[in-house]
Amino acid sequence: MKKILEGTVVLDLTRFFSGPQATLLLAGMGAEVIKIDDPATGDPTTFSPPFVGPKGVSFQRQSEQDMGIAYLKRARAKKSVCLDLKTAEGLRVFRKMVKQADVVIENFSVGVAERLGVDFASLSRINPALVHCSLTGYGTTGPDSRLKAYDLMVQAAVGLMGITGHPQAPPVKAGSPLSDAIAGVFAATGIVSALLHRDRTGEGQSVDVSMADCLFALLFDEPFDCYDALALPQRQGSRIMRFSPFNSYEALDGWVVVGAATSADWQALLRVMGREDLRADANMMDLGWRLANNAKVDTIVADWTRTLSSDEIIRLLNAVQVPCSPIRTMAQALSWPHLLARGMVRPLWNPLTDAPACASGPGFPVKFSATPGDYDTPAPLPGQHTAEILARLGGCSAEDIRALAAAGITNGAGCADANLD
Repeated sequence: MKKILEGTVVLDLTRFFSGPQATLLLAGMGAEVIKIDDPATGDPTTFSPPFVGPKGVSFQRQSEQDMGIAYLKRARAKKSVCLDLKTAEGLRVFRKMVKQADVVIENFSVGVAERLGVDFASLSRINPALVHCSLTGYGTTGPDSRLKAYDLMVQAAVGLMGITGHPQAPPVKAGSPLSDAIAGVFAATGIVSALLHRDRTGEGQSVDVSMADCLFALLFDEPFDCYDALALPQRQGSRIMRFSPFNSYEALDGWVVVGAATSADWQALLRVMGREDLRADANMMDLGWRLANNAKVDTIVADWTRTLSSDEIIRLLNAVQVPCSPIRTMAQALSWPHLLARGMVRPLWNPLTDAPACASGPGFPVKFSATPGDYDTPAPLPGQHTAEILARLGGCSAEDIRALAAAGITNGAGCADANLD
């Protein structure tokens, strides 16, 4: 079965996480994603810690076959080309590739794409049907657009750190780089939407994705601007302001989360806890009162959970369909049968050892009935597809490719290994 984006050519100029996350999703849907790296520096994650190789995982390379775990995850199902866009000849070849491409995506700092001549205005003159995506920390417009940003700065800037943690505790970031991951998903969505528009109209366009915009758009569904009027602290720990009880609770052997989002949930929870006497308490049956007095509600639930094991709590609550879950460690999540059954934990392949690595990556998260998505090939060797792509999309002859390699505009090793004639 063909994949949804089969036949779509994506020229990928991105680095680190947000951009590679976007193109990983596009690759999983069948797009031909062509990573383009500087032959002198390569992808910064290819040989950056933590590493994995024949001797296991480490912060130092233990062998010449060790590769960066992030690269092995993020470069799956992609092709790799080395081409120096800072040279006139490298840029000329890239622009020939653009004529046959559908998408160009970059996550340079604002102004860099224009300086290199790979911005939307420059490339759309070559290919008016091109979809060009720029993925930056704060977007390409606005007074702070040129500030340098990583996930930590974005989480701080849009208020996520200010609302994460417990009342009276210091602000803390989320445990993973959410703004990078979320922006990558939004970028992939924006690109697919622009491709749909192009198919309908023949018109290409630019897609401007800001990590700050994307993260803020998701977190501000909660009415944080009303918390002061409601006498609520900004940091709520694990609870959510709209439901009570809705929190994490200690069990005999760990922690669980329990949430009552409806009156039926609350009444079922009361039955399981043996506290049906509280149904006669008008306050306890009123959601508004419970929200304003959440500490009292949490005490009732916590007094019950502390007497049982996590498994027993989950068994009892699942039986009456009260939303709950054990709080798993990451090791426990990686062995959770449900994730495994849905193909969400996949072994990584190290192309230098040509064998599985002792590390895993996430599977493709969207399940299509007619066009299954997947990461069918492992991360490529750096520059592995240089000769193939420059010949097919760049219009380069074997002699041209050898000359580019000799001049350092492509990677000589990748070209030397290819059958150019």
